[in-house]
Amino acid sequence: QVQLVESGGGLVQPGDSLRLSCTASGFTLTNYAVGWFRQAPGKEREGVSAISYADDNTYYIDAVKGRFTISRDNAQNTVYLQMNSLKPEDTAVYYCAALQYGTRFSVLFDHTYRGQGIQVTVSS
Repeated sequence: QVQLVESGGGLVQPGDSLRLSCTASGFTLTNYAVGWFRQAPGKEREGVSAISYADDNTYYIDAVKGRFTISRDNAQNTVYLQMNSLKPEDTAVYYCAALQYGTRFSVLFDHTYRGQGIQVTVSS
């Protein structure tokens, strides 16, 4: 079965860290750009971070630069989003998407596969 599955979300306090995982099954993420997106209630979806297929170049929105890090582990067929110094405004449903042979920019607008999403809540 071909799918992307997110894990690692939850409820944390401001300043805490979480690491989200996006694990593929049924296909190899090596050939895919992967993006992380989030959508908070009443807000538009936004592309948070992405990593290119060919050169692992990365992208971050300004709101998370210096706090979030995207990386991939080909052996685990997984892309991670390490989120540090979390803020209440980071609260959202996060999901990952993959685009075959994509770049850090093209995956923000198109995808081949998409996960179901996982809740991240930052609250004191």
